[in-house]
Amino acid sequence: MAQARPSSIGRLVNDVEEGVIALLFAAMTLVSFSQVVARYVFNAGFVWALELTVYLFAWLVLFGMSYGIKVHAHLGIDALVKLFSSAVQRIFGLLVVAAGLIYGTIMLIGSWDYVSKLFQIGIESEDLPIPQWVPMAILPIGVALLLFRLAQAGVRIWRGEQRSLLADEAQHTIEDFLALDDREPLAPRLPAGTGEPRR
Repeated sequence: MAQARPSSIGRLVNDVEEGVIALLFAAMTLVSFSQVVARYVFNAGFVWALELTVYLFAWLVLFGMSYGIKVHAHLGIDALVKLFSSAVQRIFGLLVVAAGLIYGTIMLIGSWDYVSKLFQIGIESEDLPIPQWVPMAILPIGVALLLFRLAQAGVRIWRGEQRSLLADEAQHTIEDFLALDDREPLAPRLPAGTGEPRR
């Protein structure tokens, strides 16, 4: 199936999403590594490091759920659905998108209310000197990105550019295998003139 080129808004969201995910992963790794070095080399540590790492990981996961829809990384069991024709598979795909949009909308409303209350209360994080609503702001942001990606996927399914939200692991494995240029041989090579495999 042909892949449609993303719109300018889609490209902007792609770039922001990928950049933020890379930044979050790098920051989480750096904080964790520095904490290990501080503890085991200098017998000291940062009180706020664990809380920051938890927040960074939460941001990574919540950004990642929408990114997973974009790159078809979400796994599921679709053996039954694949028994049906392409048109029926698309109907199931649209039903899944509709359920995701309903669930996402409920989550967006709830997370917005939660972050708004945290903002009004004005409490700080336990160890970090920042308001609690700042790290929790990823809840509505992540869900809004999820809704955006679900809407994109719904449009692609409606147009017939894809059939479902799930990753096709078997197809991806075959494509990856065929795309390899320098594959290692499956059997060991025999040196010339001998019947013994080279060790």
